Amino acid sequence: MKTAVISFTESGRLLSERIASGENAFRYCFYRHTDDNAAAFTDLSALISEIFGKYDALVFVCSVGIAVRAVAPHIRSKLTDPAVTAIDDGGRYAVSVLSGHIGGANDLTENIAETVGAIPVITTSTDVHGKFSPDLFATRNRLVICGMNEAKAVAAAVLNGDDTGIRCDYPHSAFPPELTERGGGDIGVCISGNPADKPFATTLNLLPANLIAGIGCKKGTPCDSIMTHIIGIFRDNGIDIRRLAAVATIDIKADEAGIKDLCERFSLPLITFTAEELMSAEGNFAHSDFVERTTGADNVCERAAVCGGGSIIVPKTARNGITAAVAELPVFIDFER
Repeated sequence: MKTAVISFTESGRLLSERIASGENAFRYCFYRHTDDNAAAFTDLSALISEIFGKYDALVFVCSVGIAVRAVAPHIRSKLTDPAVTAIDDGGRYAVSVLSGHIGGANDLTENIAETVGAIPVITTSTDVHGKFSPDLFATRNRLVICGMNEAKAVAAAVLNGDDTGIRCDYPHSAFPPELTERGGGDIGVCISGNPADKPFATTLNLLPANLIAGIGCKKGTPCDSIMTHIIGIFRDNGIDIRRLAAVATIDIKADEAGIKDLCERFSLPLITFTAEELMSAEGNFAHSDFVERTTGADNVCERAAVCGGGSIIVPKTARNGITAAVAELPVFIDFER
């Protein structure tokens, strides 16, 4: 997680050093208590306005009240808000404040507490009662939540002890006792690649984010053109674009602006491979003499997708100087996470 640690006092500054060493984080210290390895700030509101959307997590070394007031104007959705944790500058209690499950604040809080010897304070109900949490489970298994209302309904049913079903189309560990495997019922969780699967009257659909798009393009191809091509491939093949987990290409395209911009827009990692690595991929791939003369590999998109660890489900599709293919990574659903 890209983490910012914010402190105000001398004790807080010293504690922020310990926290940052454990989380590989960047530090912001109030200007009266700072050091050469931190950025100094004078106005907390201005600082949070600047960094709120730039970090995956914010750690405040101060009271919970200060942290809450600082982030309150910027809170939008548990799907997008960063994790927020507060720890007192004496290092006694670490409190998960915001985005405990999806944002990862609960896990972050426990990690920080272990690093500095604090007591972690987690208040989400499913954690307190040791019950199955659909949003935490989804986050830890890289599953896309298709409906927050349905997620809340499942969490409430689990906490109330209501009969809750589960259908999982992938290899998995043992189901938790709160979930019963069946094909229908009033409420349940469906883990499949199709959000239209609705085996329960109220169905929480969870999609695996396990697809890699291999991409090749001419130099200078704009991001919008690449994005239109990728979205079209997913649409034409009936695949939900939310399942896209990474983009792969040849290393000489690592700085291609259109591909980099695509990854930034979708918050996706860009994986690159040398021509030699691409040519070592096993499988039957489309061949292009021109591409081989230009790049050293006879096929970029399919080979890159496979080198990312997947198996081709959508072969090379070309349009306006852009080639793309989609590979699917194997999935194992771990209910113990």
